[in-house]
Amino acid sequence: MSRWPGTPVESARTMTRTRRILLAGMLSLMLLALLAYLLRGPLGMAVLPHFAQQRMAADLAAQLPDGLHVGLCGSGSPFPDEQRAGPCTVVLAGKHLLVFDAGNAASRNIGRMGFNQGAIEAIYLTHFHSDHIDGLGELLLQRWVAGANRTPVPVYGPNGVDAVVQGLMQTYRQDQGYRVAHHGDATVAASGYGAIAQTFSPGTEGHVVVFKDAELEVAAFSVDHGPVHPAVGYRIRYKDRSMVLSGDTKASQAVLREAAGADLLVHDALSQPLLAVLQQSATALGRTHLAKVFHDITDYHASPQQAATTARDAKVRYLLLNHIVPPLPLPGMEQLFLADAPEIYRGPLRVGRDGDLLSLPSGSTAITLSSRF
Repeated sequence: MSRWPGTPVESARTMTRTRRILLAGMLSLMLLALLAYLLRGPLGMAVLPHFAQQRMAADLAAQLPDGLHVGLCGSGSPFPDEQRAGPCTVVLAGKHLLVFDAGNAASRNIGRMGFNQGAIEAIYLTHFHSDHIDGLGELLLQRWVAGANRTPVPVYGPNGVDAVVQGLMQTYRQDQGYRVAHHGDATVAASGYGAIAQTFSPGTEGHVVVFKDAELEVAAFSVDHGPVHPAVGYRIRYKDRSMVLSGDTKASQAVLREAAGADLLVHDALSQPLLAVLQQSATALGRTHLAKVFHDITDYHASPQQAATTARDAKVRYLLLNHIVPPLPLPGMEQLFLADAPEIYRGPLRVGRDGDLLSLPSGSTAITLSSRF
């Protein structure tokens, strides 16, 4: 008696063959995975040269169009935060690679974003709170060695920057000697070590131009971060594109004035309602000193709503919030952090994250966001 295809017996045989094929395939994949695991050392060594060359050849600056490119190499604050490192903003203006503030992961994040640290032309500090300078030593070292630089990097800042730079130079002086002795002056030039302080005084009104050439201008202006004084923000113009970095400040008429008509405003932001939760938790645990710290810091940072108001009134094209306080570790917290800021400022608004890169090509009004992480 013949068996026609599609009968129960034939269907069962087909299913059995299919199961055997799938099982054989799964076993083959498992064996391949096991083999790859056992050979992971040799395989890793085989691909390592390609990986190393790719990493060392990486130069994001060469891939970007002419214009102003703004990256967050640190979007956080002094709070321990696994998602956001200490304050740091990297700016590529044409061929000029600049760094504004140097928080605790500045050097590593600049490299991770794909920029060549040896190409850094200048570093600008907004003020001297520890979270804005505690990555400066590592950044100076990597800039020195990565680019075989033979001259120190200029570090611009308001009055007091000289003490910061000289302190770091003294701290790392022995390390400088070790590295020159080990590698030789021809490879790691003693003359390229460290930094040279460039002090400016912005005054209380207007701004002071701290760097200018045919295409690029960097100007500094005073902001209100009392009792921290001096504290400044920066306005950067490259060709027909412009941005303003607020630094740490309360809602400020100076930021509003300097940001008028700018393409991009990068503004610090602190959520008082979220910080109040931390203050209440600290109080409940009997950590009154910490509760007072949480309370005290609310009076010298702008809220997201205040930053949005500044952006709206200045008619900027894009608002990027940084120096995010407090940390936002859970899904949905960015919306809580913003509160009604999106209703105040109707343009593009983002809670900054490490690795964010905003590109503002010259000869255009476009602003595009990408993530380098």
